[in-house]
Amino acid sequence: MAVKFRRMNILIFTVAFCVMAIMLIVLLNDVIASISADYASQYAFSSAETLSAHIDREITLVSQVAHSNSVMEWMADESNEDKMALAVEEMMGMVKELYSYNLYVGLESSLNQYRVGVDFLEDDILLIDVLEVIDPYDEWYFRTIDSGRDYLLDIGIDREIYRKRVWIDYAVKRDGVALGVISTGLEFSHVVGELFMHYDNNNIRGMIIDERGIIHMDSALMGDREFLFSEYEAHISEEFSNPELLEAIEAQMDLADGYFDETSEPVIVELQSGPYRNATITPIRSANWSVIILSGSVSLFDISNFVPILITVLVLLSAVTLVTSAANYRLIFLPLGKLDQSLTALRENTEGRIFGADRDDELGDLSKTIQDLFTKANVDALTGIYNRRFMENNLEQIMEMLSRANGLLSVMMIDIDFFKRFNDAYGHDQGDVCLKEVARIMSSGIMRISDFAARYGGEEFVVVLPNTDEKGACIVAEKMLDRVRGLCIKHSGSTVCHYVTVSVGVTTGKVVYGQNWKQYIKRADEALYASKKNGRNRFTFLEM
Repeated sequence: MAVKFRRMNILIFTVAFCVMAIMLIVLLNDVIASISADYASQYAFSSAETLSAHIDREITLVSQVAHSNSVMEWMADESNEDKMALAVEEMMGMVKELYSYNLYVGLESSLNQYRVGVDFLEDDILLIDVLEVIDPYDEWYFRTIDSGRDYLLDIGIDREIYRKRVWIDYAVKRDGVALGVISTGLEFSHVVGELFMHYDNNNIRGMIIDERGIIHMDSALMGDREFLFSEYEAHISEEFSNPELLEAIEAQMDLADGYFDETSEPVIVELQSGPYRNATITPIRSANWSVIILSGSVSLFDISNFVPILITVLVLLSAVTLVTSAANYRLIFLPLGKLDQSLTALRENTEGRIFGADRDDELGDLSKTIQDLFTKANVDALTGIYNRRFMENNLEQIMEMLSRANGLLSVMMIDIDFFKRFNDAYGHDQGDVCLKEVARIMSSGIMRISDFAARYGGEEFVVVLPNTDEKGACIVAEKMLDRVRGLCIKHSGSTVCHYVTVSVGVTTGKVVYGQNWKQYIKRADEALYASKKNGRNRFTFLEM
């Protein structure tokens, strides 16, 4: 059986391996090229998500200030010092959570501009009085008021520190009436560095453009101070003339009517000319900007490239699994299952046969050996029921199991009354017949698979009843007395009856850790002695 199983599995796996190897060789070149392009796409997705996370966090913080009642009250009544103090306190609690530690506030009523920020020399938060009056050319303010949106994003110079920032300009409105604008910014060079610092500009180029096509971030200009710290504007069409790329970018910009959300999908373009072969255009959530990653990969990654090999592997592995499982079941598990069932049944009927004993393979040899060993080790040769060794081993295991749940255990000691006189009167051959009949009654008088009867020695028997209380054990003892008497085996030497009778000792106790099976046997023997002392042909119960 083992040889057949090994040969079958070797053949199946060899065929499957050869087929998969051929498929892998055919598809290997395409897969390798596809993976390189996939990395470029992942760069784009990751960059867009990183910048979106920065922007979302700042927008959430600024929004909390913009929707504060105390801030809106002050903007509506700028000259009220009490309202100003409450608004300043509200804003001070938020400033240190902002990336720039600064809030710029423009008021619609007076067009005054304020700054709430950290004085790093004093390590304190101060309200700076009017920085300047907003004039009609302050595009950031009026563009936000006129946009009708909650916020606008822009890139420009922070004139307080002379650094380029990604600005978030948030409109403050109450009941649809504009009260002003609150603005903060992310450090431009930090954001650019975090997104593009790991790119190899010879193979991959990363950019961020707005809805107008203006390039705000370009990995190719990472070392250019003019790009990082001053006003710099270049249109995407000034950098690239590839028609497929420009067409895809224009289509993406047309979708940025408002700001991109979670439903906005990236676009992957295969370029037919120029130094790059692939471009991934990924919209930035909460903004109207997009990340563009250009790659020199020779082929565009497409998940469909893996479909044939995935289907092939799946089918082959499924077939191997099914065939192997069927072979395992038929050759091994089904016979072993029947063998297990026969061994379980053997506990109820010691004269039963173990499955597979008539086979001529390894399982047949195993079954024959088990049958022989089981019989010799556990079954009394004369009576056919379990012997004392089986009783001792199994009683010990049963007590260990019952001790975990404080379960009940009942044990019965049974002795044939005046058995020596029976042998003297009828001979040992008839004595053996008597022992067999009484043993049969003991074994058939128990119904549960966990109960068992065993020959203890000579004319003594033991019955073990796990999870049986006093009442149940006494019922079993009474039945055994009646059934033995019902055998009507004549016994002229008995002083209690004309037929063979037995005396029974019963004990029941709650099994606890540390108890020994010998204690139950001893107590049942004491109960048996009491039955004999009180006239035999009866049972006596003694608690443990």
